[in-house]
Amino acid sequence: MSDASLQSPSAAPARKGSLHRQDERTRKRNAAEARFRGYGIAAIAVGVFFLVVLAFSIIRSGVPAFTHTVLDVEITLTQQQFDEAEAQLFKTKAYAGYFNATLTAELERRGISVPFDEAAIERLAGKVGGTLREFYRANPDQLGQPVTFELPASSRVDGYFNGRVSRDTLQESRFLMLADLDLVDALSEAGIIHGTFNWNFITGADSGVDNPGGAGIGASVVGSFFMMLVVLFLSLPIGVAASIYLEEFAPQNRFTDLIEVNISNLAAVPSIVFGILGLAVFIQFAHLPQSAPLVGGLVLTLMTLPTIIISTRASLKAVPPSIRDAALGVGASKMQAVFHHVLPLAMPGILTGTIIGLAQALGETAPLLLIGMVGFVARGYPDGFIAGFTEPNSAMPAQIYTWAARADASFYDKAWGGIIILLIFLLTMNIIAIILRRRFERRW
Repeated sequence: MSDASLQSPSAAPARKGSLHRQDERTRKRNAAEARFRGYGIAAIAVGVFFLVVLAFSIIRSGVPAFTHTVLDVEITLTQQQFDEAEAQLFKTKAYAGYFNATLTAELERRGISVPFDEAAIERLAGKVGGTLREFYRANPDQLGQPVTFELPASSRVDGYFNGRVSRDTLQESRFLMLADLDLVDALSEAGIIHGTFNWNFITGADSGVDNPGGAGIGASVVGSFFMMLVVLFLSLPIGVAASIYLEEFAPQNRFTDLIEVNISNLAAVPSIVFGILGLAVFIQFAHLPQSAPLVGGLVLTLMTLPTIIISTRASLKAVPPSIRDAALGVGASKMQAVFHHVLPLAMPGILTGTIIGLAQALGETAPLLLIGMVGFVARGYPDGFIAGFTEPNSAMPAQIYTWAARADASFYDKAWGGIIILLIFLLTMNIIAIILRRRFERRW
């Protein structure tokens, strides 16, 4: 039999080509991969672009909240002037007259002549007479000595310095007149009125609807801090314990399947539903104090628990089964294998999920609306540690919502500034989560 008979007549001819040369099919596949890579890069570029635009908008709108306009005036009030002012019927008007005389003399000394009266000063800096009287009544030892007063300017004067108000757009009212801007320019030229960093915005409390210049977010930061303490000390142990039981000890039956499905569904429930639940259970049924960080923390705990349980179960499941088998093989009990070996290895993921859950709870506003934290204006800090949980207070997202809903445009700057502080807290918490994960993570 010849070799030709061994060859099948239907055998395909050998393909011609070289490994060093791309055929048509390979070129199409490489082109498809290049297009897909380009789509991914384009998507990332679009996302980064919108992120930069958002960050620029927040910073541009929020920076004015960290500065404010003040009037620096040095006054020397004698004992005789103090006694004469206190003897008059309208005491604050007498102190305002002393301020006007001092300001007029200072402008004349600098060679600036601008007519103004007490009403103009009140439109520029508020109740100056009341401020002076309150200071000298509390500090009688300062009589006869030069004292420099740093008086915050009104919100409209502050807007004039920030560019929000101009001579063309100004609508004359009892708050600011067009002629007042001449006095403002003269005071600015003399260095009496100027902008400075507004520490009160960071450390102060809300001042009400009629004083945007004195509004601060410090008390709301304290309220959010106490709420996060409640969330941390309740959600972490409860969430971790539930996750350990469901993942390591619970039998696989319909009951546990129903629990797992409900936990997954609760993670997708809108946050305002938890606010309604908190209003019905904690306030109307349990009669806990309204607008208190304790109630806010309990509501946010209910909202955060599904997130912590899901992330903790994922961290426990990521531990290799060989760790459990090795622990059981050397004589450890089921509980010893979980708590001595599995749980320490899963701790980085548990901490990361907990911090991310806390960061999510920190920015929630809807549940706080229903328990009254947005309706209460915190005018100061709590009296003590226990009072921080039980006394009415506000939170950062609720305070931002309150400022954004007010009519005065100056509160918009405060709202944007509050968003900057809130984002700083959120970024800090996420950075801590990344550091903890890289610090305690073990690779195998």
